[in-house]
Amino acid sequence: MAEPIKTLTRIDSVKGLEEYRKNSIAQYDPDAPKVIVCCGTGCQINGAIEVAEAFKISLAEAGWNGKVIPEIKETGCHGFCSKGPLVVIEPQDIFYQKVRVTDIPEIIEKTILGDEIIKRLEYKHSDKKVYAHTKEIPFYANQTRVVLKNIGKIDPLEINDAIIHGAYKGLAKALTEMMPGQIISEVKASGLRGRGGAGFPTGVKWESCASQLGTSYIICNADEGDPGAFMNRSLLEGDPHSVLEGMAIAARAIGSTRGYIYVRLEYPLAVKNLNHAIRQAEEMGLLGENIMGTGFDFKITLSSGAGAFVCGESSALMSSLEGKVGRPRPKYIRSVEKGFRDNPSNLNNVETYACIPDIITNGADWFRSHGIAESTGTKIFSLTGNVHNIGLVEVPMGMPLKNIVYDIGGGIPKKKEYKAVQTGGPSGGCIPKHLIDVPVAYGSLAEVGSIMGSGGMIVMDEDTCMVEVARYFTHFLVDESCGQCTPCREGLIRSLEILTRITKGEGREGDIELLEELGKFMTDFSLCGLGTSAGNPVLSTIRYFREEYEVHIRNKKCPAGVCKSLFNYSIDPNECVGCGKCRIKCPVKAISGEKKTPHTIDRDLCIKCQECYKNCDFRAIMII
Repeated sequence: MAEPIKTLTRIDSVKGLEEYRKNSIAQYDPDAPKVIVCCGTGCQINGAIEVAEAFKISLAEAGWNGKVIPEIKETGCHGFCSKGPLVVIEPQDIFYQKVRVTDIPEIIEKTILGDEIIKRLEYKHSDKKVYAHTKEIPFYANQTRVVLKNIGKIDPLEINDAIIHGAYKGLAKALTEMMPGQIISEVKASGLRGRGGAGFPTGVKWESCASQLGTSYIICNADEGDPGAFMNRSLLEGDPHSVLEGMAIAARAIGSTRGYIYVRLEYPLAVKNLNHAIRQAEEMGLLGENIMGTGFDFKITLSSGAGAFVCGESSALMSSLEGKVGRPRPKYIRSVEKGFRDNPSNLNNVETYACIPDIITNGADWFRSHGIAESTGTKIFSLTGNVHNIGLVEVPMGMPLKNIVYDIGGGIPKKKEYKAVQTGGPSGGCIPKHLIDVPVAYGSLAEVGSIMGSGGMIVMDEDTCMVEVARYFTHFLVDESCGQCTPCREGLIRSLEILTRITKGEGREGDIELLEELGKFMTDFSLCGLGTSAGNPVLSTIRYFREEYEVHIRNKKCPAGVCKSLFNYSIDPNECVGCGKCRIKCPVKAISGEKKTPHTIDRDLCIKCQECYKNCDFRAIMII
């Protein structure tokens, strides 16, 4: 990404910020040629940094014949993670996927110099249609990118880039045109609810915190621990100033001068970009002392967590922030009254704070124009699992689940059937096929036994064993429970023991009822949100897939072919064409047969690795 700027202009007034923005925009040509490279964590793993560096070298060496040399812009995550590294050529909006260093000379010669689109690098949708331009791709076209609007456009290490795209405009308005009570009223009127999982009305929380006496704190929960979730990470990596600005506005609203961001240590790029953004904002007078000459002070400190899932719970997070063991405390002690260091503390998550600048700039009515009455605005989800288009998506609240899975996600690969979607992380529920039209909103998800959570969304196909899903998430929660309260600690361990027995073919009559009893007990009597929602994966899978549990227990079979003790593979001679693909893929040579004749599986050799089942194009491999 861009080299850090050594000297920055200090902004001494709100008018100075707008003049600075105006001058920066005057020097910025939106139609200038650019090569935008996604350098989020996912694309970096696949070689995005090498791609960006190779572009710089190759462009410097290319013959331009009068053309302007394109700017190489390294941005945060574009969201389309399964197709990275991603490169967008501007101003033509040409979208290239899975770009390799070896592709760069051809891109420069044919696309940048020759205005020709390279067909093999275009995006091919699940319906076989090919798209050359970003805005046409269904993955992007069906989203409403409000919070994510700048990611993929700005360099997160370049504050000027953020200012050009509107950064700190909301803070300037909050400091000079609004009293603290007006800010809170606007946030309340917007209907914004906390995006971290609980969904508590943000403005109500701010109002309660502002009414307390004593030193108050603004805390950002960036301890994103759900398996498969990467919404907060991508925001912090790609647009850190939106979060910093949101925290500063919250500080103005409740009368705080100190803020903390509690971020996972496993997010090194987010930590790097946040630290850099804080330093730049302080140097420019947009954070720190006497912000924009208004007399308002607000300093933000970054603190790294050690990776405990329970520290995503507010009181456990604050305990960890104080240097103590991260354990929850009873909820009758409210953090807005006695939180961090026993002082009034307002805690919201990354996405919640990132919503604030636009609410203040554009107004509550604008925010409410997205979403539905009970769930206003947009929501970011990490769409993963058995779906064509894996990545980060932002949609209006209330969009049917089916639209997210099929219109944005592109549906289920290999013509498999949709089975369920798990929302809300390891404490969420599984939503079955007959409820796929459910609106994704707080109330509607709760009605079907799931939760919004922070925004994890895992799609499962017909080859998913729901008993194993429940066992997997229960195992995760056993490891992550702090062990402080008996219902959560013992309930999870006992549930895991029963689920493990069932997946091994040792299930007994009464196990299902016992799992239900344990789940309800944890829900009613656990100390914190982790425990009260810990039974959701088990309760929701029993609610919608009870017959699958019964088959495991009574017939000692796993219909999905996942629990290895409960199934075997066989080849249907009527469907097998003898292509030999399964034989080639088998790592233990358990499959034999001549070309163009039906093959067979030696069960004594078979290790049930699923390679033959996954790779058979004719669905000739049977689970028996």
